[in-house]
Amino acid sequence: MARESCRLTAVRPRSSGYNSVVNIPPLAERLRPQTLEDVVGQEHLTGPGKPLRKMLETGRLSSFILWGPPGTGKTTLAKLMARSVGLGIVALSAVSAGVKDIKEAVVRAQVEGSLVLFLDEIHRFNKAQQDALLPHVESGLLRLIGATTENPSFEVNPALRSRARVYVLQPLEEAAVLELLQRALVHPQGLKVNHIEEKALELIARGSMGDARRALSALELSANLGNGAVSLGAVKEALGAGTLNMDKGGEYFYDLISALHKSVRGNHVDAALYYLARMLDGGAEPLYLARRLVRMAVEDIGLADPNALRLAIAAKDTYDFVGSPEGELALAELTIYLALAPKSNSAYTAWKAAQEAATEHPDAPIPLPLRNAPTKLLQQLDYGKGYAYYHDDPEGSFAQSYLPAALENALLYQASGEGWEEKVRERLARLRERFRKVQK
Repeated sequence: MARESCRLTAVRPRSSGYNSVVNIPPLAERLRPQTLEDVVGQEHLTGPGKPLRKMLETGRLSSFILWGPPGTGKTTLAKLMARSVGLGIVALSAVSAGVKDIKEAVVRAQVEGSLVLFLDEIHRFNKAQQDALLPHVESGLLRLIGATTENPSFEVNPALRSRARVYVLQPLEEAAVLELLQRALVHPQGLKVNHIEEKALELIARGSMGDARRALSALELSANLGNGAVSLGAVKEALGAGTLNMDKGGEYFYDLISALHKSVRGNHVDAALYYLARMLDGGAEPLYLARRLVRMAVEDIGLADPNALRLAIAAKDTYDFVGSPEGELALAELTIYLALAPKSNSAYTAWKAAQEAATEHPDAPIPLPLRNAPTKLLQQLDYGKGYAYYHDDPEGSFAQSYLPAALENALLYQASGEGWEEKVRERLARLRERFRKVQK
């Protein structure tokens, strides 16, 4: 795509002492939508009959919270909705604002009758600060519009959450980002370039990972690096190293961990490898991932393939020994093995059942034959009396009670029918039948 060449930034007179980029807003800010029709993506909220569109058309603005990753339009939509009802607007960032700022907004709202409070990064407010909003949001004095990248279920008080509906914003599709980039080249306040290498815009759209702001910033930087031309090389430099669409310890981090675990459990090896690669490429701690894979080996493969746990520990030790990037191959090999291995959570469920039994019967008397008798007194109390040593007396061993009387018929472990446990299930059935017959 070729366009007429022109300067990318305004130039001040030499005597001003400023360089050529002073006071020029970033491309993303210059192109910030001014109407709902200008918004790209989020049609599930802005399309005909959808929540934000209906609010705008009726002029009846209720409190709500926009939750989504960076660059998906939270601030843009919040400001558009606030302007649509003709009320005064107070915009605060929870990073720097506090209760004092809320009180000032309340005083102004009392004078004006009502106003819109836009609170960016609302998850940064602590419980006391969020509680200070409650009575004013409930009365309608403040129409709260919050924006957050963190899950409101964890970061916003339930009382405040019940008074402000949560709307979820999704990362933009590549097609939507591409539309935005093309718009930037024809918009009056957009970017004028003299040449765009084929596939450059597609690379930006793919590399921005659904973040409109990142895409526009990459386009602008690419043009500056290329003196008005956007090349594939400049785009790669502008995008930088691949970064994971996650915050370590944040919502997307745990979504990816969940996807990896569930793909392994579901025997989908390709998906499991993909999520592992995304996490490693994005900077997730490899030993953390190794620990999670060890957990999968125990929880989901379990006794269907006892070798899985040994391989998981070996993969962790391999990474510890050789480091990155070679050690990552050991984690990939382990992921493949676990995804393809037969699955059983019998040990996991048996252990949960055992814990529940121990909680319900914490002091159930142990059968006397199983008790330890290291002293004459204990022997006189019949501790250990009548114990049938299996290797000397198999039938007697099966005849004696092992569980406390309160748990006499408990069956905590149930073998699955996969892998190694298929044979275990057959043996377990024979053993339990033998116990049942001998103890009749």
